[in-house]
Amino acid sequence: MSNEITRVIANTAYQTYEKRLLKEVMEGEIPEHVAIIMDGNRRFAMEIGLVAHEGHVKGKEKLEEVMEWCLEMGIKVLTVYAFSTENLGRDEVEVHYLMDLFEENFLKLAEDQRIHKNKIKVTVLGQRELLPERVIHSIEVAEKRTMDYSDYYYNIALAYGSRQEMISAIRRIATKVKEGDLEVEDINEQMFSSFLYTADFPDPDLVLRTSGEERVSNFLLWQLAYSELYFTDVFWPGFRKVDFLRAIRTFQARKRRFGK
Repeated sequence: MSNEITRVIANTAYQTYEKRLLKEVMEGEIPEHVAIIMDGNRRFAMEIGLVAHEGHVKGKEKLEEVMEWCLEMGIKVLTVYAFSTENLGRDEVEVHYLMDLFEENFLKLAEDQRIHKNKIKVTVLGQRELLPERVIHSIEVAEKRTMDYSDYYYNIALAYGSRQEMISAIRRIATKVKEGDLEVEDINEQMFSSFLYTADFPDPDLVLRTSGEERVSNFLLWQLAYSELYFTDVFWPGFRKVDFLRAIRTFQARKRRFGK
């Protein structure tokens, strides 16, 4: 009985704090573009006695929550790092399971009424040609169903590596110069950015990473040049709304401090 009372009190206190923090954050500047390195699915699963693939399922469920938080706060662009090119070298069984999960969830996104109600455009960033045909098909279904939307943007970095992205951009620019369609003198930051996967989006205002790792792991290296970086030691599936709000609050505090 006493444990139940303690749990109810703790839950009430948490909800009160969350509401107060949300009110505080909503009175400040809300970032237009938030990018997230979702890290810690496997470690979260291990910590609570689950197998690795169950951690990925929990991570997928958390991402759906975060999308709801972004809609609530009016964050227009959400970009998440779902699967890097390096991840292709993981255990074959785990990679196969992740591909199943990606296929299933892109098809679900195509039918998700929240996506259509809020007019969210879904875009995949990365070398999709490295993915199985069935996953590529599911991506194309989701992108086609949302291609005309422009109220919100949901970008999934899949088979993505920022160095590879920049090399690809350099090659395309070099080809245009070689073919006489572009002068070397025309190459500048703005033009280079237009050759990246993120050409249609503003650079991230805030980049956050879960799990305690404090590195960006080949994610949006060009685009995050002026982004605020935020690291938390919470594993991704355990990431709470208050953790997200604290990241936004830190972003706001830094903006005020440096007068940006």
